[in-house]
Amino acid sequence: MTSHFRRLLSLSTAMVIASTAVAVAEPSAELVDAAKKEGSLTTIALPHDWCGYGAVIEGFKKKYPEISVNELNPDAGSADEVEAVKANKDNKGPQAPDVVDVGLAFGPQMKSEGLLMPYKVSTWDEIPDGVKDADGYWYGDYYGVMSLIVNKDLVKETPKDWSDLLKADYAGQVALAGDPRASNQAILGVLAAGLSSGAKAGQEAGEAGLKYFAELNKAGNFVPVIGKSGTLAQGSTPIVVAWDYNALSWKDTLAGNPPVDVVVPETGVLAGVYVQGISAYAPHPNAAKLWMEYLYSDEGQTAWLAGYCHPARFNAMSKAGKIPQELLDKLPPAASYEKAYFPTLEEVDANKAAVTGGWDKVVGANVQ
Repeated sequence: MTSHFRRLLSLSTAMVIASTAVAVAEPSAELVDAAKKEGSLTTIALPHDWCGYGAVIEGFKKKYPEISVNELNPDAGSADEVEAVKANKDNKGPQAPDVVDVGLAFGPQMKSEGLLMPYKVSTWDEIPDGVKDADGYWYGDYYGVMSLIVNKDLVKETPKDWSDLLKADYAGQVALAGDPRASNQAILGVLAAGLSSGAKAGQEAGEAGLKYFAELNKAGNFVPVIGKSGTLAQGSTPIVVAWDYNALSWKDTLAGNPPVDVVVPETGVLAGVYVQGISAYAPHPNAAKLWMEYLYSDEGQTAWLAGYCHPARFNAMSKAGKIPQELLDKLPPAASYEKAYFPTLEEVDANKAAVTGGWDKVVGANVQ
């Protein structure tokens, strides 16, 4: 277990629930009333099988039926979310996102560009300091580890590590779950591959990851198609590099048709944190704040966990005995997470710059 991971865990484990009031904090009546008056919330890039978001959205609508949820472009990547906020600065209509859920590197970027407004949820103290902006502009919501999901009908032998994917056995089979020039999931998939070679996290691993995918592409094993549960099942992308929570959710959705394996590679085990933020130009700022309150409530955090994501308040809730054992039992073995490397924000930024800037030149595969 890396020292950075230990530090991240200790930050949250050390948090003491100061009082019952903090632990069961509810949004103020004033905020609830203001949000209901706005009557709408616009989200973006939230596929229903990503981190259990389908159930999360339904839970919010059930709790606040007066607020409709307008869902934009569920398959968008983090960079697309940034552009959607920029493009709709002066738009108060249905195409303007109120909230974003983006990769860790995109939170500080959006803050620096003035695209986010600060807001601290009532459970703020239980979010680890290492994954939140001190002023409340962005805050970690959940994390997972990079994995491989494999269509067993088409792949005879399930790969165990990144190096296996270079074998001729996997010709025309390996895809990323996004465009590595825009998708945080794909960008960090490249970083994970780079880490597996022994490269240092950051620019070095990003460049090593690019070389790896260039080799994978040259071998004819890389498929320049955005991998999803549908493409996996159809056979156009028999092996997809994706977050474990996405892979496990797809496995549930496919229900054995086709049968799949979900594997955490033996090396290059990368953990990735995503963050929430409210658009500085949100047409429905109070509904956006209420959405955040729901996400960081016990109910919202548990719904994410049911979608195989480790929520930001995981350690604090575990300490308080709030996590159902049946949810813990559905997660991959703890050993899969013990080897996970949590890159620092600086390393994530350096990797992102290397991958997005070098993909076309080094790899040359137009992922669509």
